[in-house]
Amino acid sequence: MKRIVNPDLMLGDQILDSFVFVSHLLLLDRTSLLTHIAYKYMKSQEEQWLLTEKYQGEKSEAFYADCKALALGTPLGYLIGHVPFLDCTIYLDNQPLIPRVETEFWVEKAIAAIKMGSVMQPSLDSGAAQPPRVLDVCAGSSCIGVAVAKAIPAAKVDFGELSKRLLPTIEKNINENVANPERCRVVHSNLFQQFPIDWKYDYILSNPPYIDPAIDRATESVKSHEPHLALYGGTDGLEVIEQLTASAGTYLTANGQLWIEHEPEQVPGMAKLAEQYGFSCVSHPDQYGVLRYSILVLQ
Repeated sequence: MKRIVNPDLMLGDQILDSFVFVSHLLLLDRTSLLTHIAYKYMKSQEEQWLLTEKYQGEKSEAFYADCKALALGTPLGYLIGHVPFLDCTIYLDNQPLIPRVETEFWVEKAIAAIKMGSVMQPSLDSGAAQPPRVLDVCAGSSCIGVAVAKAIPAAKVDFGELSKRLLPTIEKNINENVANPERCRVVHSNLFQQFPIDWKYDYILSNPPYIDPAIDRATESVKSHEPHLALYGGTDGLEVIEQLTASAGTYLTANGQLWIEHEPEQVPGMAKLAEQYGFSCVSHPDQYGVLRYSILVLQ
């Protein structure tokens, strides 16, 4: 049988062989070499996305300046100015925390649950489904609430955010993505401090600051460029989460749900806080099998 040779594969093998040869010269082990190759490939892809998304393929002086900033660690999302999140375009004006794919994963699950809950809980008066009332607290870029508002046109979605400089970014993302932005309210607040006591929600969704400084997995790029206020959650990473859990019950309807993103090491702490403040709690894995978020149901 005649062997069919793919020239592209041969070229790839030749490149890899060259890298292996160089690794011997530089005294690098194979793992370090592969890590180096992966890093170079990732940076190459990021430059290509930057060129396409921001510069429409034109390699201008500004493009090369951005490439230099990218090489020095500036996140790609900040350079482009926006990131995709589910069916939304989330703008990053004033540099909020950049939305992660792990957050996107559980927010999609939350949207499905909200849709199902709206069907299952009709109005006692008319029998028709009531518009779900949703709060995105520690909103940051507003990606969570905006994704909900876009996916569920009847939903009434509020946003709570401590950083005043991010409020225009939240407003922009609502206006750019949501068909009926009047369904949304933005509140400048430290958690629930500025929320009227009679505002009630069926779902409260939050990606709060939860990094434990003692188990800090953040990269240097994240530490240098993204807001620490949105990253670090104090002792055990649970200080803001405890404040959130302690107050959320006051603002939830009967059997309302509180969805919180967290670290896998915080699962026992989440269970303890849920019991302490009158919730049941089930923790769930993200797309990578890491216990990433918990659903607390008011009892």
